[in-house]
Amino acid sequence: MNGAVIAGLVGFIVTLIASHFRSTPYDNYVLFADALIHGRLWIDWPGPYIDAVLGPDGHRYIVNDPLPALFLIPVVLIVGKAANQTLLAVLLCGIACGAAWALCRRLGASAAVSAWLVAFLLGGTDLLWCSMLGDVWFIAQTSAVCFTLLALVELAGKSRAWLVMLLFLCAVASRFTMIMALPVIAYLLYRGGLRIEVEEWIPHDLRAYRRRSFVEACGVIVPAFALWIGYNLARWGVPWDSGHTIFFHQDPVGSPVGSPFGLSHVGYQLWSFFVQSPTIRDTAPWFVPEYSGVALTWTSPALVLAFLARRPRPVVAAMWVAALLVAIPNLLYYVNGTAQFGMRHALDFEPFLLVLMALAVPKRMPVWGGVLIGYSIVVGLWGVWFWNTFYRPTY
Repeated sequence: MNGAVIAGLVGFIVTLIASHFRSTPYDNYVLFADALIHGRLWIDWPGPYIDAVLGPDGHRYIVNDPLPALFLIPVVLIVGKAANQTLLAVLLCGIACGAAWALCRRLGASAAVSAWLVAFLLGGTDLLWCSMLGDVWFIAQTSAVCFTLLALVELAGKSRAWLVMLLFLCAVASRFTMIMALPVIAYLLYRGGLRIEVEEWIPHDLRAYRRRSFVEACGVIVPAFALWIGYNLARWGVPWDSGHTIFFHQDPVGSPVGSPFGLSHVGYQLWSFFVQSPTIRDTAPWFVPEYSGVALTWTSPALVLAFLARRPRPVVAAMWVAALLVAIPNLLYYVNGTAQFGMRHALDFEPFLLVLMALAVPKRMPVWGGVLIGYSIVVGLWGVWFWNTFYRPTY
């Protein structure tokens, strides 16, 4: 059994245990899968606890990007609305862990370093926490991580443009913020992948590869873009996704006018990502993560390993650009994710930082890096325990 399979199984089992086999009440994707089965895009809305906006036709539509619902269709066909959305999140988390292992190994990381980094991804970020709950917002994050990692695995291997683009667009169809990384994915395809130096190519072969990649990528992007336009026209009557803006206008913490994105939100987002700490109390459990989250500074300090990455320079630069581009919509958004442990929006760019971490310490994890990863995992498990005990008790 290869390492990726083992990593995937471990990730799946750990997440399944952490989930306590729960079925989330925020099962928007189950409702949407049921709607698709019945040939419509609007859902049978059970009440305000399900994020769904009122469309121009008087029906309710989910706001979140649609991909996870497609995976649930076979299950919903069999068991109906009793389908367990959280189990899909658990499965996607296991696949993400297997993909992370394969990615690290293809980038040249040793088995020991790969194990450190996969453990960090699962327990030291919000991946485990999001996946064990499986709520609509959280499964979208898990799905985006999973497919981003799979796209990066292919870029670090055969770099088949059609498959890279298909996997990446699956990430986009889970969290649309991922579209910001499209220029970087396109550049990496043009370059020939994550690790291959352009100088190693025979000029004729490189030109042929680039022509073929362009045709393959367009063959995936064009129909996907057409589907996206059609999906928006069917829901909102416009070719772009206005669902989040409508939701912002209907949200009590939003505004009846304007956009959910704005420079005025950057200060709050930076505070959320880098400053916000748990509340300290005099009695057990002493440290309390508030509903609004805990900054990466306190939950995932091992991310600083990414700053050690130096070579290959084009790849390092590309990963930083991808991470920064994907972070922009989150920095401009009017809420930081709320109802969360840690900063779940960081999962949008953490797959790119994982590449940098693997490039930074490929052969041996430094002691201080191991300490930071160990600390991050302990904090992540504490967050899982706290939410299962106090905020979303499993008894």
